[in-house]
Amino acid sequence: MKRIWMMVIKNIAMVPYWYLKLCYYAWNSKRIPEEKKFALFREIIEKANRGGNVTVRSYGAEHVPRDQSFIYVPNHQGLYDVLAILSGSPCFFSVVMKKELEHVPFLNKIFQIMGAYSMDREDVRQAMKVIVTVSQEISSGKNFLIFPEGTRSKKQNTVGQFKGGSFKCATKAKCPIVPVAIVNAYKVFDTNSVKPVTVTIQYLEPLYYEDYKMMKTNEIAELVGKKIQEAIRKIEKNG
Repeated sequence: MKRIWMMVIKNIAMVPYWYLKLCYYAWNSKRIPEEKKFALFREIIEKANRGGNVTVRSYGAEHVPRDQSFIYVPNHQGLYDVLAILSGSPCFFSVVMKKELEHVPFLNKIFQIMGAYSMDREDVRQAMKVIVTVSQEISSGKNFLIFPEGTRSKKQNTVGQFKGGSFKCATKAKCPIVPVAIVNAYKVFDTNSVKPVTVTIQYLEPLYYEDYKMMKTNEIAELVGKKIQEAIRKIEKNG
């Protein structure tokens, strides 16, 4: 939490303006072009990173499809993950988030602007409705991000078990799956430190529908999880 306060204090003159603008964008989200939303997010994240001693290195953006909608599938380390991916993504996207994040200040406005969907992991019927809705949104041209682990990993840069159900949106929409390796994002908001930290985001080559159409969702989950863990190991080895 210290780093969050550091970000706020070093940008104190801009915080009220940003919050009011986020509120305006949230209330008028359907009327505001994605380009303007993306630009606002990038501005806020860039200044927050500078104030909080955070550097984001992003690689592999050339792997992200430009000609069709897709789903980002990253490992999950903490509250900073979505902001890190937003700072490096070449495309705007929405998120499937856990229900508890609906009440996190500042982040909840960002999710509202993104058109995010919250999923209640304890309510199977509600979760299935979200999966169906999101798959329809992807089919209509919207990009999404979903965390297949369901919750943040407690083992830092070790990937937890990917759940097959998280890939049902992709299989229903028959869209590309873009694995994303996140390294050291847990150090930003999930430790009590303000030391300089570098977060690495690696967009991996996508799996297209033709690559996974004959696989079960749990098989897709295992494959993607392994690809991300291998990428994390390479990133850590190369520094």
